[in-house]
Formats: sequence, structure tokens, C-alpha cells
Amino acid sequence: MNPISQHRRILTASLTGTAVEFYDFYVFATATALVFGELFFPQSSPSVQGIAKFMVFGLAFLARPIGAIAFGHFGDRVGRKATLVASLLLMGGSTLLIAFLPGYADVGMIAPVLLCVLRFGQGFGLGGEWGGAALLAVENAPRGWESRFGAAPQLGAPLGFLAANGLFLLLGLWLSDADFLRWGWRVPFLASALLVGIGLWVRLNIGETQAFRAAMEKSPPPAVPLVSLLRGHGFAVLAGSAGVVACFALFYLSTAFALDIGTKKLGYTREEFLTLQLGANLFLALGIGVAAWCADRFGAGKVIAAGALATVGVGLTFSAGLAGGTAALFLTLSAALLVMGFVYGPLGGWLPTLYPVRVRYSGVSVAFNAGGILGGAVTPLAARAMSDAGHGGSIGLLLVGAGMLTLLGVILAKPAS
Repeated sequence: MNPISQHRRILTASLTGTAVEFYDFYVFATATALVFGELFFPQSSPSVQGIAKFMVFGLAFLARPIGAIAFGHFGDRVGRKATLVASLLLMGGSTLLIAFLPGYADVGMIAPVLLCVLRFGQGFGLGGEWGGAALLAVENAPRGWESRFGAAPQLGAPLGFLAANGLFLLLGLWLSDADFLRWGWRVPFLASALLVGIGLWVRLNIGETQAFRAAMEKSPPPAVPLVSLLRGHGFAVLAGSAGVVACFALFYLSTAFALDIGTKKLGYTREEFLTLQLGANLFLALGIGVAAWCADRFGAGKVIAAGALATVGVGLTFSAGLAGGTAALFLTLSAALLVMGFVYGPLGGWLPTLYPVRVRYSGVSVAFNAGGILGGAVTPLAARAMSDAGHGGSIGLLLVGAGMLTLLGVILAKPAS
């Protein structure tokens, strides 16, 4: 196969997998904001339902590091390709099964328990997805193109977001509220099967990465990659985890949390808010593309650091922007997702530099998903609690903290020798 065709196939495989990942994850996030509280929890106070549904949402972020350890182990010992196929199957299977779950009114407490089990399975599979997709692209990249190749998995985020939000928007326009609540919300979860099938077909037709093959020819893989990682590169894991917090915080505050608040407290209809988010999503794609080009030119760490400082700026205006009317809301969401592109787009080129090839799958996956706990699980849960307690005007401070933590991680991180 000529190099151009090979690179095209590798980039397609990286992009497709993470598009499915973000589709699956954001389908759940959107359903969490719109229907899961009412469907899967007792009809108590709305605030209790709100906290409960975001706790289930956050469960996947606790599962992701566990999945990162498991898939990282096999990714560093068996190879990137086989591990990516397994993670996609688990992730897609869990998402598909959510479509068939009964509600609380049908089976009582069994309903939220089953939702938690499948959410955990979704997060477990996702734990091995991003790291493998990033390595598939970066370890096959031409010299000087690492960040641009590494941005292929990142561009899966706006594509998956567009597909998930767009499908929910169409369903909202076509169906009555009663039909949407009764069965319409299940359609996006069913549609995941088609996307997973496409992702599997692409991934089964690629080979192993050059860097992994070279490392295996040089010496056998470590018996337990996680032990080798923590023993020799523990500080790099901490720095890498801090470096990804801002991208998760920006995304989930601007999407799942904002959608929940916008439709429950700010008076927007579901369709109005989803339309605004779809428009803002274009700025995420723009930010990723510009940031990846800048990262290859000036250095991935420098671009992420600049994005971290911009995250602080977004945080200072975030709360006022959400409550400032339609124009201010759209500008706030667009600015947040544009800045997310700068802290997210270069990650595929930055994180792999922190770990040697022999433990790189484990290192990248653990760092990415550990940072996701704080940025993607704790942050929206804390924001919802602050809002319910009457402190909605201070929610932006969560982004200020996330930006400072990411800046610290980038400053302290050192490339692997």
C-alpha cells in the first residue's frame, strides 16, 4: 500500500472511532439532561433527580481509568489494533443496550441499577478508546506532522457531537413531548449500532503501528505495563492528568450542564437550545484544526498552555453569558468550545511525548481518563449542586480552576527520554 493510502486509512480509523465515542457519550449526556431524571428515578424533588442523574452520568468517568488500565495493559502487550477493536465493541454494545432499558415506573429500583451497569460498561470501553486512537495516528505520522495527525481523533468530537445533537433535534421536531419521553429518546442509542459497525469495518482493515512493531522487535513488552509506568513515569501521569482537565470541564459545562440549565431554568425549549449548541459546535472543529497546525509549528505544550489561560478568561464570563439572553448565550458557548479546541486539539500530539513506547498506551489512557474524572464528572456535578444552592453566578470559577490546573500540568510535564 502506498504511503498516502495508508495514511488516509489510518486517519479514517482514528477519526471514526472517536466520532463513535463522542456520539455514544453525548447521546447519554443529552438524554441525561432531557429525560433520564424523570424516567429512571423516583418522582421526588427535581433537585434530587438532577443530582442523581448527573451522578450516573459521572459514573462513566470513574469507570474510564479502570478501562484505561485494562485496555492499556493489552495495548502495550498485544498491540494497538486488537485493543481498539475490543474497546469499540464494549463501548458500542453498552450504548445499544441502553435503548432497551425499562424505566422506574416499570421495574422500580432495578431501572437505575441497570442504567448504572451499562453506563459503567460504556465508560470502561471508552477508557481504552481515545488513547489507542491517538497512538494509531501519532505513531504513524510523518515527522513534523504529529499534532496534525493526532488531531484526527480530536475531530471525532465535533462530528460525534453534531450527529448526537442533530438526531435529538430532529426527533424533538418530529415527535410530541409524550412520544419523545415514551420511545423517541431510545432512537439515538439504537443508531449507535450502525456507527459502531462502520468503525469496526475500518479498524479491522488497518495494520499495527510502526512504533509498536519496532519496540517489540527490540525487546519483549513489560509483564505489567501499569507497574512499569507508575514506577518510572508516575509524575508524568500526574502532569498529563492535570493537562487534560480543562478540555473536559469546558465540554461538559458547555454541553450537558448548559443544556440541563437552559431547558430547566432559563426558559429555552429543547429545540432552541440544541440548535444553539449545534452552531457553537462549529467553533470546536475550528479550534481543533487551528490548534493542531499551531502545535506542529510552535509546540503542542505551548498551544495547550495558551488554551488553559483562555479557559480562565472564559470562566470569568461564563455564568453571566449563560443568563444574558440568546445572543450572549451563543457567544458564550461558541467561545467555550473554540477554546476547548486549543486545550483538546493538541493533546494527541502532546500526551504521547510524555511516555516511552513500551508503556505509552497505558500512560496516555490513564492520564487522559484520570483527568476526565475531575473535569468531566466532578465539574458538571459541582455546577449542578451550585446552581441548586443558588450560587449559579459562581459556576464559571470551576473553569478558572480547571484552566489553572491544566496550565500547571503543562508547565511541569517533561518529555520522556
